[in-house]
Amino acid sequence: MAESVTAEVKENPSLRARAKARVDKPEQPSAEKQKKSKNSENAATDDEQLGRLQPACLGIGVAVVLASIILYLATPPGPMKPRIWTPLELARYNGSNPKLPLLLSILGSVFDVSKGHVHYGPDGSYHHFLGRDASRAFVSGNFTGAGLTDSLKGLTASEIKSIEDWRFFFSKTYNYVGKLVGRFYDEDGNPTKELNRVAKKIAQANKLAEQQKADEDRFPNCNSRWSQDKGGEVWCNSGHYPRIVERVAELPRKGPPGTRCACFEEDELKRPGLRVYESCDYYSNKCNTS
Repeated sequence: MAESVTAEVKENPSLRARAKARVDKPEQPSAEKQKKSKNSENAATDDEQLGRLQPACLGIGVAVVLASIILYLATPPGPMKPRIWTPLELARYNGSNPKLPLLLSILGSVFDVSKGHVHYGPDGSYHHFLGRDASRAFVSGNFTGAGLTDSLKGLTASEIKSIEDWRFFFSKTYNYVGKLVGRFYDEDGNPTKELNRVAKKIAQANKLAEQQKADEDRFPNCNSRWSQDKGGEVWCNSGHYPRIVERVAELPRKGPPGTRCACFEEDELKRPGLRVYESCDYYSNKCNTS
């Protein structure tokens, strides 16, 4: 049978041509096989690209995280919000921990003085005030243990007013961060009787200052100068005469009365309480003071 087929192919030229074509032309894959092959090639290409992208994405992610950390560390913390402090809490902010702000209290008001580190830091002249309320020391100058207190007992209205002037200075210069529970504020942040007493003393001092100003406006201070050759000298403008007069002071008065040199017209020289400088003529408008 095979021999007859072979013989037929040999004898028939058209059959011989068809057989040759089947041998020379390779078998063509079907459309489904072509699609599967294409998908496989695409999948391989995607895997290669993904393999190259993964390290790059990882590097970008790490860079973003590091940048966020650096930005966080480089950004200074925002100002503290005012709140109520206990003495124990405030004591932690005395400069012993460099990571904490520098806080102090005056008349019960708490301030962040960190930007004044050169003055209030561990090596500063006023580091004694940190972590506490040492209101009294602002006028006494006593920076020892006994002097670093918030007790104002025995202070005059003018001295308490000086402490209030310091508190006003801190309110304009540093950040206010709350109230200290104790002598001046209760646990709810309400003023105590002691703070109300301080307010009355400050009002008295303000009234006294107005009286002193009115007195100086009426009887102006003398001109004065000092030199190594002549010592001290006071004088008044023409028609006025220098006299020693007591300052307007609050009562009851502590210690000897304060004095000043004031200029008076001739018809005012008989006013009670005026004193002439030693070795000075009664009607001289210039006197030596030493």
